[in-house]
Amino acid sequence: MHDPLTAPVHGAPSARTAPPPAPRGNASGGIAHFLKRHLRDYGMLITLVAIMGLFQYLTDGTLLQPLNLTNLVLQNSYIVIMALGMLLVIVAGHIDLSVGSVCGFIGALAAVLMVNYNWPAFPAAVVCLLAGAVIGAAQGWFVAYLGIPSFIVTLAGMLVFKGLALAVLQGQSLGPFPDAFQALSSGFLPELLNQEDPRSTTLGLGLLLSVSAVVVAWRHRSAGLTHGMEVEPGPIFLLRQAVIVVGVMAMSWLMASYKGLPTVMVVMVVLTLAYDFIAGRTTLGRRVYAVGGNEKAARLSGVRTERVAFFTFVNMGALAALAGLVFAARLNTASPKAGLGFELDVIAACFVGGASASGGVGKIMGAVIGAFVMGVMNNGMSILGIGIDYQQVIKGLVLLAAVFIDVYNKRK
Repeated sequence: MHDPLTAPVHGAPSARTAPPPAPRGNASGGIAHFLKRHLRDYGMLITLVAIMGLFQYLTDGTLLQPLNLTNLVLQNSYIVIMALGMLLVIVAGHIDLSVGSVCGFIGALAAVLMVNYNWPAFPAAVVCLLAGAVIGAAQGWFVAYLGIPSFIVTLAGMLVFKGLALAVLQGQSLGPFPDAFQALSSGFLPELLNQEDPRSTTLGLGLLLSVSAVVVAWRHRSAGLTHGMEVEPGPIFLLRQAVIVVGVMAMSWLMASYKGLPTVMVVMVVLTLAYDFIAGRTTLGRRVYAVGGNEKAARLSGVRTERVAFFTFVNMGALAALAGLVFAARLNTASPKAGLGFELDVIAACFVGGASASGGVGKIMGAVIGAFVMGVMNNGMSILGIGIDYQQVIKGLVLLAAVFIDVYNKRK
């Protein structure tokens, strides 16, 4: 019987020309070779686990306490949301320096609509998301159809929308927001079974997510074997799925012992799964990678490269707007300084997560892991009392190391 977990890594070889498959457990020809070729993919997950373990030890267990874990999610939710869009922009061979300013401007616009003009939360949020998409479209048009470098266009956008946020708020903070809007960032999923400790709804959703992840991964691996594609060796596949299940269930248990799942975490997980599907399983996703890998070849292959680049900026604008709403709801006020430096954290998350500075390389899950690597470092260093000055130094060195590894691997 065909066992997908013991199948050769490179599919079924030819009976006449190909050598026999390496024996099961042959590390030099199977597992070791695969790990060497995919070290970066697994390295980020290992790095995140190692950093969390380090700070859990240094903070005497404070890092993974339910309250701090919830705060960690809330503090990094808007960075993760923007990293999803930034990854596609970077993969397409561009950059967007305006996301922090757009985030702050959208928060200011939401405050004016809801606080000054008493708009309900939902229509105000829709207008803000549309405004973000329009901003992205404007910048994308300059980049894709006029050929102006994205660095210049978005640098101008960073200055423009920073100034517009100041103008809209007239230099002062504005708030508070309606309770319905605050629930976007400070709310939690309701408990369906009225069980407080632990919350069974949170545990059930965690179990559902774990099982779904394993089933999807199994089906994807089986399809790869059927078509003769390279897949993970069986032991690595099982180990990775075990790590995912244990991680998801452990986090669900910790969340369930506090207040349950934050609403924004549900939004973040849904967006992550959706963008992972778009990037890896759709024609649009393949075209984004093709454009970033070799724009001329993609154009000769019939890909409308201008449209692809334009889409990435429209998408980035909409996600920056959503992040602006989340951040404003979390602070319960719109500040002229909101969004300051966010673009650096977002870009750093993508590069730390494995995106290439030259385009064409990067994964959605890598960007999410990169965002949490930076977030765990920020949170852990703050608990330890390390000043913001040294935090910036350490984050800069981590970013430089990530780009150095990318360049070093390409030269090899």
